[in-house]
Amino acid sequence: MRRIACSLLLAILALAQQQNAPAPAPGGAKPVTFSATSQLVEETVTVKDRNGKVIEGLTAKDFVVTEDGVPQTIKICSFQKLTDEPLPPLPKTPAPAAAAADTKPPVPGVTATQIAPEPPGEIHYQNRRLMVMYFDMSAMPQADQMRAQAAAYKFITTQMTPPDLMAVMDYNGASVQVLQDFTNDRDQLLTVLTKLFIGEGQGLDELNADDSAADTGSAFGEDDSEFNLFNTDRQLSALQTAVKMLGTLNEKKVLVYFASGLQLNGVDNQAQFQATTQAALKANVVFYTVDARGLVATPPLGDATHGSPGSKAMYSGSSAMAFNNNFQKSQDTLYGLASDTGGKALLDNNDLSRGVVMAQQSVASYYIIGYYSSNQALDGKFRRIKITLADGNEGAKLEYRQGYFGGREWNKFTTADKERQLLDALMQGDFITDLTIQMEVNYFQLNSAEYYVPLVAKIPGSELALARRRGAEHTEIVFIGEVKDEYNATITNLRDHVDVKLSGETAAELAHRPIEYEAGFVVLPGTYSIKLLARDEETGRIGTYMTKFTIPNLNKVQERIPISSVVLSGQRVDRRDALYTANKSKTPSVDPLIQDGIELMPSVTRVFSRRNDMYIYLQAYQRGATPQQPLVAFVTFYRGQTKAFETPPLGVTEELPNRLKTVPLKFDLSLSKLPPGKYDCQVTVLDPTGKKAAFWQAPVMLVQ
Repeated sequence: MRRIACSLLLAILALAQQQNAPAPAPGGAKPVTFSATSQLVEETVTVKDRNGKVIEGLTAKDFVVTEDGVPQTIKICSFQKLTDEPLPPLPKTPAPAAAAADTKPPVPGVTATQIAPEPPGEIHYQNRRLMVMYFDMSAMPQADQMRAQAAAYKFITTQMTPPDLMAVMDYNGASVQVLQDFTNDRDQLLTVLTKLFIGEGQGLDELNADDSAADTGSAFGEDDSEFNLFNTDRQLSALQTAVKMLGTLNEKKVLVYFASGLQLNGVDNQAQFQATTQAALKANVVFYTVDARGLVATPPLGDATHGSPGSKAMYSGSSAMAFNNNFQKSQDTLYGLASDTGGKALLDNNDLSRGVVMAQQSVASYYIIGYYSSNQALDGKFRRIKITLADGNEGAKLEYRQGYFGGREWNKFTTADKERQLLDALMQGDFITDLTIQMEVNYFQLNSAEYYVPLVAKIPGSELALARRRGAEHTEIVFIGEVKDEYNATITNLRDHVDVKLSGETAAELAHRPIEYEAGFVVLPGTYSIKLLARDEETGRIGTYMTKFTIPNLNKVQERIPISSVVLSGQRVDRRDALYTANKSKTPSVDPLIQDGIELMPSVTRVFSRRNDMYIYLQAYQRGATPQQPLVAFVTFYRGQTKAFETPPLGVTEELPNRLKTVPLKFDLSLSKLPPGKYDCQVTVLDPTGKKAAFWQAPVMLVQ
C-alpha cells in the first residue's frame, strides 16, 4: 500500500518565502493537501514458447493485464535473466561437523539476522534466483536433521549456479530464526550450516492414539494425542511467519522445507494450513517440501526407534495398517503444502538434495510486472488476475499468480462493511489468523439419539495489547461460527460477543487471563466440521479456527463402559462473575458443565498450576442395566513408566433421572505435592459386576 501526497501550493509558498510573503490568512487557514491511495500489485510471469523455451525481449506493451475483467496500466516491467551454468565445485572438504545433541548449543549473536526488505517497485536482486532452505527442527529426529544438513551441504558445494542466492532459516519449536540472509557466498553458507544444532527442537513429535501406538508398559487409554493439540499449528504458523518475511521482496522466491512429515490431526486448526498456503501465494513464495526420512522400508510393527504395540491389533494386522496410514498422512500434508503453492514434494527419495535442485530448476527467466490497481476498495476480497500477450500469440504459455486478496483498512469500515467482512471471511476461503485461537469440543449423551456438544474457545488476553496501546478504554470481541455435517449442510450457526475492559483493575489481568467463548448445540452421531472466527472490534484483527470432530454412537459400545468426553479443568466460575466470557449460547438446563450456577471451565491447553486444584468430570452410561450397577473410578498420574500419584478408588452409585442411567463422575485433585513437569493423566472406570471397564488418557503439564 502506498500513499502519495501532492501539495498544490508548494511552488507558491517557496516563491513567497523569497519575496517576503505577507502574514498568513486570518483564522490560521492551513494549506490544502490532496492525497490518493493506490495499491501496487506485482506479478512474476514466466513466458515460454511451444518448445518450452523462455521468450525474451518483451516490454510492457507486449502484455495485457486485467483485474476482475478491468484492464490495468502496467507501470513496471523488468526481465530477470537466469542461467543454469554450474559454479566450479568447491575443494573437497569433509561435511560440516554438526553440533552434537549432548553438547551445549552455540551462544546466539547479539544482533539477529533478518531478511533485508525492498521498497515497493524496486528490484534489488536483478537476475538472481532467490532460494530459502528452511529446516523444521521440531519435525525431525536427529538422524533426519543430519541427513537434511548433508543434503544442503551437497547442493551448495556441487550444484549451485551463478544466479543462485541462498538464505537459511530454521524453526526450533519456539521461533523462526533467519540464520543467513540471501547470499551467494558458499563459504559463508557452509559456515551457517555447520552451526546448526542437531537435536534442537526435539520433544514435539507427533503422538498417535490408534493401534500403532507403542505399549509403554504403564498407562493406556483411548486418546493420547491431546497434548499435541497445537503442535502442527505452531509449525504452520512459523512457516507463515517465514513467508511474511519473504513477502517484502518483489522477486519470485522458492522455499525448500525440510521435515520428517507433517501430520494434520483431527484436532488441528485446518484454517492455519489454508492461511499458510494463502500467505505464500500472496508473498509469491513457492514451497518445495522434502521428506527428510528418505525412502522408508519399515517392518510391519515398526523399527527399533518405536516401542512395540501391545494390544490384540498387532495380531490382526490393524496395527501395521494404522502405522502405514499415519505415515501416509504425514506425507499428504507435505504434498498439500507444495501443490497448493505451485511447487513439488520430494517423497521416498534418499537423495534429499534433489528437492533443492527441483526448486532451483523451477525458477527460469521471468518477468516482473507491476501495476497500481484501479480497485481502491479495501474490502479484503479476492481479485482475479488475467495476463495475456498483446499480439495474441496462442502458442505461448504464461505462468503467473491467478489472483490475490485485496487489502483491508479497518478505520474506514462502516457498520455494514464490518458485518460483510465477517460473513465473507466465514463463507470464503480467506483464512485470517491475526488473533490466536484455541478450541476444545466435547460431547455428552442426552438420550438414545442426541448428544450435547459444549465447546470453548480461548484467546490469550495478551492479544489485546495492541488495542490497549492505542488508548482504548474497552474493546469488543465478536465471535461468529458455523457447524456443518459431512454432507456440507449447515447444522447450526454461532454468534456472540465479549465486552473486555482495557483499563482499571481488570486490564491488569489480561496478561494471564484468556478471553473465553463458550457455546453449545445438540447433534446426532456423525462427523462434523466447525469454523469459528473472532474479531477485535478496536483493531479489526481476526482469528480463525477450523477443525473436524466426531460424535460416536455410544449405543453400539458393548465391550466396554460407554463414557462421554473427559473434561479437565483448573477453574470453576460462578456464571454471574464471569468477566471475559460470552455464554449466551449455552443451555444451562442440558449442559452438564453447569451445576448449581457454577460452571466448569475446560482447559484447552492441558497446562495446570500446582497452586490450583484440578477438576475432572465425565459421564458413564448404563442404559439397559437392571438394576443399576455401582461403578468404581480412580485417576492415575504417570511420569514415564513410573506411577507418580493415584487417587483412592471412588465408588459411585449416583444416577441422573433419565433412561440412559447416566452416572456422573467428579474428581477434585490437589496438585501441590507433584513436582512440575509432564505427566500422563489416566481416568479408569470399572464395573465390577458387569466385568467391564473404560480407560481415558491424556498428557498434561504441571507448572508452578
